[in-house]
Amino acid sequence: MRRPRRRLASTCVGTVTAGLLATGAALAAPGEGAARGSRASDTAMGAYLDYGPNGVARIAQLSRWLGGKEIRVGHTYLPGDVWPAIEGRVSFLEDWAKWRRAKDDRMFVLNVPMQARNEERVPDREVARLIRAGAQGKYDVHFERLAERLVELGVPDTVIVLGWEMNGITYTHRCAPDPENWKAYWRRIVRTMRSVPGQDFRFDFAPNRGTDAIGWTKCYPGDDVVDIIGMDSYDQEPGQDFDDQITQPYGLRHHVDFAADHGKEISYPEWGLFRRGDNAEYVRRMLQWIEQHEPLYHTITDYCPHGVWQCKQNPAASKVFRAAMTPVPDPVVPTPVVPTPVVPTPVVPTPVVPTPVVPTPQVPTPQVPTPQVPTPQVPTPQVPTPAVPTPAVPTPVVPTPVVPTPQVPTPQVPTPEVPVPVPTPVVPTPSPVAPSPAVPVPVPSPEVPVPASPAPSGSPSPGQSPAPTPPAPRPPAPPLNSRQWCVPLNFGEWLSKMVGTQSVCFKVDWPF
Repeated sequence: MRRPRRRLASTCVGTVTAGLLATGAALAAPGEGAARGSRASDTAMGAYLDYGPNGVARIAQLSRWLGGKEIRVGHTYLPGDVWPAIEGRVSFLEDWAKWRRAKDDRMFVLNVPMQARNEERVPDREVARLIRAGAQGKYDVHFERLAERLVELGVPDTVIVLGWEMNGITYTHRCAPDPENWKAYWRRIVRTMRSVPGQDFRFDFAPNRGTDAIGWTKCYPGDDVVDIIGMDSYDQEPGQDFDDQITQPYGLRHHVDFAADHGKEISYPEWGLFRRGDNAEYVRRMLQWIEQHEPLYHTITDYCPHGVWQCKQNPAASKVFRAAMTPVPDPVVPTPVVPTPVVPTPVVPTPVVPTPVVPTPQVPTPQVPTPQVPTPQVPTPQVPTPAVPTPAVPTPVVPTPVVPTPQVPTPQVPTPEVPVPVPTPVVPTPSPVAPSPAVPVPVPSPEVPVPASPAPSGSPSPGQSPAPTPPAPRPPAPPLNSRQWCVPLNFGEWLSKMVGTQSVCFKVDWPF
C-alpha cells in the first residue's frame, strides 16, 4: 500500500513502534464496544511514536495517557536509503536496545528493508534485477553485519519484519516483479542472519491487507524461514466497511486462516485510520478483532492521519481507543462469610487414678568409726630463765631547801651485795620495814643548825682556816644473817650537814 512520506532519516517509513498489553475477553458482537479487562491476554500492544530516541521517550507518556497500561513492544524502522543503515550502523538502535533489556517481557520489533534506495520509486525492471542479485547472495554480507550488530547490542531475540508490504507497489523490496527470486532472496537473508552465533531472531512475514499488486500468499517463502505471519491493515479500500475488510480476498479472515494452516502466530505490525478520517467504528471493530484472535503483538501507527494520541484530528477514534485500552480493575466481589457452626466438644472427665505410694526403703548408712590417732605429746623443754637481780642504783635527788626527797626502795627484789662506799656519817635508820609492798614513811631527821654565814661554795672565808669536818657516825651493822639491809645515802658534805645522814633499809626474806 502506498504510504504518506515517513518521518525516518531521509528514507524511512512511519509505522508502528511501541507496545501495549491488550486485555480482554471474547469479543462482543460486531458494532458493540470492546470489552475491557474481562480476561487476561498475552497480546502485546503499542504504537509507533518515532523511529529514534523520541519514540523511546514517548512510550512512558503514552502509558500514562492510557491510565498506566504497560507498554511491551518497542517498534522502529531501519532507514532504507543506503546499505550501512540497513546493516544497523545507526545510533538510535542503542536506545531501543537499552529499553528492551530493561524488562524480560518486552519485545523489540524492527522493520528491515531488503534493498537500498527503498523508497525511490525504482521501476519494476530494476527491482527485478536487484531481486535476482539478492537471490544469488550479493547482499548477504549486509545482513550478516546487521545480525552481529543486534547480538552485540544485547537484543538477539529481535522480531525482524523483513521486506514488509512486499505485495504492494511502494518499496524497492516489493515482490511482484519476480516472486520466485524474491522468495529465494528472503530465504538467503534469513539463513545468513541465523548463522550468526548468539542470535534468536524471529522473522515476521507482513503483507498489506487485500490483493494490492499481487496476492501475498504467492510471495510466502516457506514455513522454515517464517516464524510469524503478520498483516498491515489501515482503514481504506478495498471494502466499504470493516466487514468487507474481514471477508475480502487476502483480507483479515484469509490472514488468520492461512497462519493457522501453517501453524504460525499472527501479528498486526501496522494498523490505524486513513482514507475515512476520524472513524471511531473502525477503531472499535479493529480492537475487537485483535482481542478475539489474540495476535502475538499489534502496534497502531500513531502519527497523522493514522494516529489516536499524537494526532489530534481524530478525537472520536481517540476516545474509543483510550477507553478500550485503559485498564479497569476487576470488581471486588465480596466473599460471603459462612459462619462455621460451633459444635460443642463434650467434656469427658478424666478419671483420676491414684498413684500408689511405694515407700522408699530406708537403707541405714553404716557408721564407720574414725580411728583416733593420738597426737604424740612432745614435751617442751623448760629452760629456766635466770633471775638477774637489778641493782637499785639510788638516784640522787636534789631537794629543795629543807625538804629532802627520800628514795623509795623497790620491794621484793633481792639486791646483790653492793660494795659500800667510803664511810660517811650515816643518820640512824628507823626500825626495819615489814615485808610489805607498802612504801615506808621516812622519819624526819633532826634539824641541823645552819651556820650563820655559810660561804656559798662551802669553802672557808679568806683569812680563816677550814674547820675539820667530823666523821659521820656509822650505822650499826646488821646482825649476821639478818634479813634487813641498809644502804647509807651520801648527799655530799654540804647537803649532809643540812639533812643529816640518811640511809635506805630493806628486808629480804631468805629461803633458809
